[in-house]
This record gives sequence, structure tokens and C-alpha cells, in this order.
Amino acid sequence: MTISRTLAGLAVAATATIAAVTTVAPAAQAATASGSAATAWGPYYAPGRSAHAVGTLTATGEDHADLPTADVVRVSGKVYDHTRRTAACGWAVFRITYRSGNNLPSRQHAVRDCSYRAPKHFSFSYRDVYQVELKVCSEAKSAKPSLVCLYAGTWKTLYLSK
Repeated sequence: MTISRTLAGLAVAATATIAAVTTVAPAAQAATASGSAATAWGPYYAPGRSAHAVGTLTATGEDHADLPTADVVRVSGKVYDHTRRTAACGWAVFRITYRSGNNLPSRQHAVRDCSYRAPKHFSFSYRDVYQVELKVCSEAKSAKPSLVCLYAGTWKTLYLSK
């Protein structure tokens, strides 16, 4: 009797997990399906809440002929540094996956803010975009994000072409 209850409980938990995963699709997908409305994203925080980023994303011209991509994706927003130390900075690192022939390579676009509580504004756009992901980090001042920032933790999906 306990085995069947355990199995029933696991089945209910699995169903709930699947339902949660399918409903947590990025808001940018809904806007892309209906047109080119700007979709707000964030705030997303660095571990320890020592930095955060917030903004909007607009995807226009999705093409579903070969590989589903947006013709142009525009991302704008602000990154905030919440550390009082002058040697620390907040980073918003974007990973943009784009179409190149039949391949889907990716590139990174990083924005750094080293001024305590004064946000750094940013705006950029890319063509033939399949996916946009974000990671927010806070670390020592440097010219580019560290490998720990890039590879530890998880990326937040801002846009995924259907």
C-alpha cells in the first residue's frame, strides 16, 4: 500500500514539474508570436544581491523557414552595482545564439558597471537570433568577466525563438 502511494505521489510530482516547466516560458516568446512588442525582463540578481540588471527585449521578424530565428533582437536596460568597494563591478553578460548557415554559434555581449548604485544604461541589437540568455555577476574590476562568472551558475533565458 505504501509503495503504491509513493508511486502515485511521484507521478503527481512529475506531472506538476512538467506543468511548471511548460508554463515558465519566457515572456519574450509571447510578445514575439503576436508582433514586435517590447517585453520587460528582470530584475535578475547576482549571487548575494551585489548587482542586478533589468530591461526590455524586442524581437521582430521571426523566420520559421529553416531554423526559427528573429530577424532582429534589440536588448536595452540597466545594470546596477550594489557594492561600495571601488574595486568591484556588476556585470550583465548576455549569450546570444544566432544562425550562421545551418549552424547555431553563440557570442557574448558584456556590460560592466563599477559605480555604486548609479546604473549603467546599455542597448544593443543582433540579427538572425535564436536565443538570448543572461547572467548577472559581481566581481573584482577587470576588462572582461571572469571564467567563474561565465561558467558557474545558470543562465536565464530572455528569448527563445519558437
